[in-house]
Amino acid sequence: MAFVESPVQLLNVLEWAHRHTAGAPRPDHRPLCDGVPRQSGGRPVEEGRPASLLPADADLPDAGGLLVVVLAPHDPMTRGQLRRMAQLAREQGYRVRWEEARGGPGAPAHTIGGLAGALRKARRVVIGDPFSRYVQLLLMITRARELVVVDDGTATMEFVSQLARGERLVRWHRRGGRGARDVVFAPVSASARRKLTPNTRRSVEVFTSMPVEAPAGVTVTANDFAWTRATFGPPRLTRGTDLVGTSLVETGVVDAEAYLEAVAALARTHGATRYFAHRREHTDKLHRIGARLGLEVVRPELPLELIARRGPIGRTVLSFPSTVVHTLPLALAGTGVTVVVCDIDPAWLTETASPRAEGFLSGVTDTARDVRRLPYAPVPTTQAVNTGHTP
Repeated sequence: MAFVESPVQLLNVLEWAHRHTAGAPRPDHRPLCDGVPRQSGGRPVEEGRPASLLPADADLPDAGGLLVVVLAPHDPMTRGQLRRMAQLAREQGYRVRWEEARGGPGAPAHTIGGLAGALRKARRVVIGDPFSRYVQLLLMITRARELVVVDDGTATMEFVSQLARGERLVRWHRRGGRGARDVVFAPVSASARRKLTPNTRRSVEVFTSMPVEAPAGVTVTANDFAWTRATFGPPRLTRGTDLVGTSLVETGVVDAEAYLEAVAALARTHGATRYFAHRREHTDKLHRIGARLGLEVVRPELPLELIARRGPIGRTVLSFPSTVVHTLPLALAGTGVTVVVCDIDPAWLTETASPRAEGFLSGVTDTARDVRRLPYAPVPTTQAVNTGHTP
């Protein structure tokens, strides 16, 4: 069984399954759409659940016995991308079970109760987010002898570091001490950390495209996006430059005005014309990027790795420190696309940013391979917010 809560997690479950079953894409596989899907003025369809996303039928092809359970979030953009990814997974022969895991006060108990029997029987469990409280609750039930963690972006780097140091599992951008909910949930989190520590009865694998050093006893398997490259592309390249957005403002790490000024500076300097929005970016912020900066804002319906591989995509792709500076060079290997990462100026960090944020973001950039690095974009001092972080 695999548990996913984001499109990237589901993509990496497909990559893991492809690697471990030595499987090739099904002969009748066809892309869901050509080129870059756009969502100008609209949102992903939410009403009416397609039959293909209902709990898996017994007569579906069984690709390696894998059942993918989608623990659906509330965010409409994430839900839309997850539906597309779930359809791709079914086209590859995998069973998909869509759970409205956050559908109301009784939803968690209903979801966990409905999955408990199958989860206890599963020999191998694959998870996308070890920091998720939902996943940590499910880990308390499993008796699986094999646990696999697939990438949930750069958070994987922090997870591996915390596991190696024996620390409690805390997302890198969180600031401050534990609240009341953290204290109540602490025993569950501690149990999950123990489950994710290998022993004589249980193995742990981390399937990742991130540069991590394996903790004692943990197997690290490199994700080179072989399924993505075998299934899509190569893309048609445009002459322009594309810019990739991040959710650093939404997570409270980077000041909004400083971020917008940095985007404007990059667009002016490098001639960027399109802005690929992160699925968590706020609509008002994206409107300002489109209206104020004149960039074409694209809200992808699939993870960027698949969108870029399908194309069209710019010959140069600019990004701030994020997951894509590690994944895009792999997904686009051999296509001639150059990925460029722009550093984050410490002066852009907010007063509420975690003390770990500056070092973590620098580490994301420093460890990126096959990318070109830029110093941070010049932002007028009247716009940047210096919060006292050391430059």
